[in-house]
Amino acid sequence: MRSTPSELARSALDAAPDAMVIIDSFGVIRFSNRQLSVLFGYEHDAIVGQKVEMLLPERFRKPHVGHREGYAQSMRLRPMGANLDLYALRRDGTEFPVEVSLSPVQDGDQMLVAAAIRDITERNRVKAELIVAREAAEQARKVADEARDVADRANLAKSRFLATASHDLRQPLQTLALLNGTLLRLVHDPDAVAAVTQQELAIGAMSRLLNALLDISKLESGAIKPELTDFKVAAIFDELRNEFASLAARKGLELQIQSSAQLIYSDPSLVEQILRNLLSNAIKYTRSGRVILHCMSDGDSKVRIEVTDTGIGIPADQLPYICDEFYQVGVPTNSTRDGYGLGLSIVQRLVKLLNLGFDVRSEPGKGSAFTLVLPGSMAQPTAVSASAKQSAPTSARQTGKVHVLLVEDDTSVRDATRMLFRVEGFRVSAVGSLGEAQRVARENSDIDLLVTDYHLGGSDTGTQLVASLRENLGRPLKAVLITGDTSSAIRELAVDELVRVASKPIKADELLAMMRELLAG
Repeated sequence: MRSTPSELARSALDAAPDAMVIIDSFGVIRFSNRQLSVLFGYEHDAIVGQKVEMLLPERFRKPHVGHREGYAQSMRLRPMGANLDLYALRRDGTEFPVEVSLSPVQDGDQMLVAAAIRDITERNRVKAELIVAREAAEQARKVADEARDVADRANLAKSRFLATASHDLRQPLQTLALLNGTLLRLVHDPDAVAAVTQQELAIGAMSRLLNALLDISKLESGAIKPELTDFKVAAIFDELRNEFASLAARKGLELQIQSSAQLIYSDPSLVEQILRNLLSNAIKYTRSGRVILHCMSDGDSKVRIEVTDTGIGIPADQLPYICDEFYQVGVPTNSTRDGYGLGLSIVQRLVKLLNLGFDVRSEPGKGSAFTLVLPGSMAQPTAVSASAKQSAPTSARQTGKVHVLLVEDDTSVRDATRMLFRVEGFRVSAVGSLGEAQRVARENSDIDLLVTDYHLGGSDTGTQLVASLRENLGRPLKAVLITGDTSSAIRELAVDELVRVASKPIKADELLAMMRELLAG
């Protein structure tokens, strides 16, 4: 029997990685999820019906009543206490720093407030370490004799941070993406739909930041190996035109991506990533006018690709720093940022990896020009590619006859994925290990599709599971491997045409499209 939308929505809130509480206009707690009890140390029944101020240190309770009443006069989706240090109080009397997001929720004639509460103790610790590392690096510039040792320590700390952050963020972000996809399919109230849609945008922004951090991490670790081939510039230009045309139009900018018959010998996906970051920066820093992407022969078998804009420009004294991580032209420290200042840092690393020429010219108030110099192709390519992106269209929900075996050792991700599949009408068997999956396969010969995490605990892997289940079932089972591993071993993973590999975090629609493509084949 399928659960009702309200039961599924409650289950979704309980499965969320953040503590969540819903209060009424009098500040009385009407609902709290499982994570709130875990975070604050209260039993569920000891929280519901109490004033929300019980979760705050004594010094914040009286001011909070006024803030709460003020929010009731103008409810909207926003963070609580922007630019302020917020603290919460556990049952045992200990305080901890938190980040709180507020969302209005319509319940009949009554407007409630949903608050998502996240413990940021670890984030603050890492942030403090990063500030110390950056200050050490700045000091190293002034003291030439000590620069090498200090920079090495700072880079080591940064690499450890990137590796830890990418691992720790990917699982909860995957959970959030799948829960968001489920809620979008369940809610129908306009206010709820608007709130969940805004949540989807926030998850997308976090995904982009995580991808940028991962790109830097992979480049520093040497996990990315160029795959050189001959390809047409036009193929990449077409991809970028489709991607950026609407973004430029929304800002009222003229985007000119000129056609080109030039051929290049390099890695098409990495060159496309360089140009994507350059175009994104150009559009971001251009308030009016145009952005141009064009290509020309440079003689001596070289090809020049240039991105020019009529943006704010870069002062000469800031040009040496524009490729530093988290550096943004004209953006003071601790101010609101549009992006995170990682794009040009990634560009610089990719340029070095591909051994390309790179030059920047800029004049404040008039614009900038970023030029990439690449080796031209000596022959007509036999196979031309530019990391073409294809996605299967979203189809109607399944009939319930399709049996999906889900294998994921992270409980939150497994619950969120199972919930999404059930809402879409799949029949789901969900387990947490290779051994459990083998048992389910022995008891159910009608499994149509396997969706599995790649790393299943210990030395067990998703590829081993695929091979084992195919042997047990006596047929070529179709499978989707989902992984958060960014090592080169995953890129070189040997899979057949009945297996798809997806990287975490993957959106609900993208995962479902991948599954339907396999099932339709």
